[in-house]
Amino acid sequence: MPYCWTYDSVPGAGEWAGTSRCSCSLCVFASRTDVLLSVGRRPRLADLYSEVEQVRGGSFRADWRITDLIRHANTCGAPDPGVVCLDDGPEFTALQEQVRETLKKDPPQGTRDGPAHVLQ
Repeated sequence: MPYCWTYDSVPGAGEWAGTSRCSCSLCVFASRTDVLLSVGRRPRLADLYSEVEQVRGGSFRADWRITDLIRHANTCGAPDPGVVCLDDGPEFTALQEQVRETLKKDPPQGTRDGPAHVLQ
């Protein structure tokens, strides 16, 4: 596999101060430190995961809620992400719209009456 910049704090730094493994941005198999880095690197994606948690009533992992990890990353000295991906392009906007439409259609887990919250 070719070397990936995610292992560094910033692309090309060469200091291995980034993630411990190369995976999806918010991977359920990642370490807590790696997820905290990803929350800092992709804040809009983390917010979208948090939105899903809140509407569906579930959790990112059995032992972690993205909502709590976002709060931790913002207040408790989480690792410096080094790079922030703004996710401000049309691809992310389309993903966000698809997720929100799906959340409106699918009832939260354990209910049959529809979503507990209405998304704007």
